[in-house]
Amino acid sequence: MNLLHRIVFGAVLSLGLMNASSASTDTDWPKKPIQMILSFPAGGSTDVFARSIAVPLGEALGQAVVVENKPGAGGMIGMTAAAKANPDGYTIHFSALTNQAIAQALFNNPPFSLQKDFVSVALVGSVPHILEVNPSVPAKNMTELIAFIKSKNGNFNYASQGNGSLSHLESALFMQRIGATGTHIPYKGSSFALPDLIAGNTLMMFDSLTASLPHIQSGKLRPIAIASNERSPLLPGVPTLEQDGFKQFDVENLFAIYAPKGTSPAVVARLEREIRKILTNPDFKNKLANQGIQTQFANSEKLTEITAAEHAKWSKSVKAANIKVD
Repeated sequence: MNLLHRIVFGAVLSLGLMNASSASTDTDWPKKPIQMILSFPAGGSTDVFARSIAVPLGEALGQAVVVENKPGAGGMIGMTAAAKANPDGYTIHFSALTNQAIAQALFNNPPFSLQKDFVSVALVGSVPHILEVNPSVPAKNMTELIAFIKSKNGNFNYASQGNGSLSHLESALFMQRIGATGTHIPYKGSSFALPDLIAGNTLMMFDSLTASLPHIQSGKLRPIAIASNERSPLLPGVPTLEQDGFKQFDVENLFAIYAPKGTSPAVVARLEREIRKILTNPDFKNKLANQGIQTQFANSEKLTEITAAEHAKWSKSVKAANIKVD
């Protein structure tokens, strides 16, 4: 074998070993626990949904999936941490997709993006939001609430899950539609906002059904309307915003799982496959439905399309409403 042949043979052998090593790594994955980063605190719908999936996903993979909450900045803190992670298959991002599409449009020059810095794994479902008030508020329906808000002449507080969140945008759009003003109080998620709403320190809030349902059932909060295109079977007596006169105000609050850009396609495919099995399990679907979570699977390719559509939709809405982050 001459020198040229030895060089070519060596290069081919080296490439073959690299491919074999990569294949071996993908086949052997996972060898240690996987970190699931989310952008909201414990107790809210994102956290409940993420933990519900993390347990059976860990069982299917043979390694624990450990949830890590990194709340703040409309979801940007958690997304940034996930985007910066090593794309070795041991970090995934459980995203409140709709929230993060809104934050992308609201914040100036956000450092990371679901579209540019992640690969899609799977859409997992949605959680409707509900417009609710403290029971001390005399309003029991939309007409009464609007009249009460206007009687306050801007002298009241309303809560949200944080600057740049869906909860924030819903409130701002609502105030615009009824021609009223108030003081926006942003929190780092439902678990921080709800105690103040229950205590009467804030008047109203758009929050996830999952986080608010126990407080509604106990009488600590009063629901006014669902920000969805259909009523919830958990609260059949509560109308949708459209049924209460607010046309084109339904919101599909989507959730999805992503991996840092550069994550192996084999790892993404394995995650997608296992998540599909979990979401199509009837017992799992019923368990989450009883918590106000609607499971909905879409594969990696479809999620990429949905992510682009959500960013386009909310960018347009934010610009049209001329809403700024407080």
